[in-house]
Amino acid sequence: MISTHILDTNLGKPAAHVEVKLFHAETHELIATATTNPDGRVSDFGIKEFAEGAYQLEFEIAPYFSSLKVKTFFPRVCIQFFIEDINQHYHIPLLISPFAYSTYRGS
Repeated sequence: MISTHILDTNLGKPAAHVEVKLFHAETHELIATATTNPDGRVSDFGIKEFAEGAYQLEFEIAPYFSSLKVKTFFPRVCIQFFIEDINQHYHIPLLISPFAYSTYRGS
């Protein structure tokens, strides 16, 4: 399973209503699209089976900052990662602010 969440570190709050797309990284084939909930989370993209390989999450953060009337340097954040064990849970958090972002492998 793949999940994610977004924290706006500038406000110290979750980033709700952000569109997140999941792609095969090598082919750039769109697998699924989801929107973060009020807690800034996508707990499940609704995909039942995954294969080993490279994937990419694309976070459309420009509309989020625009809704706050805040300019941002990064309109979209793309994170590529590799799935080695299809039985593991892959949680990819994103920390954002108007002029920076960070990520890590969560649990």
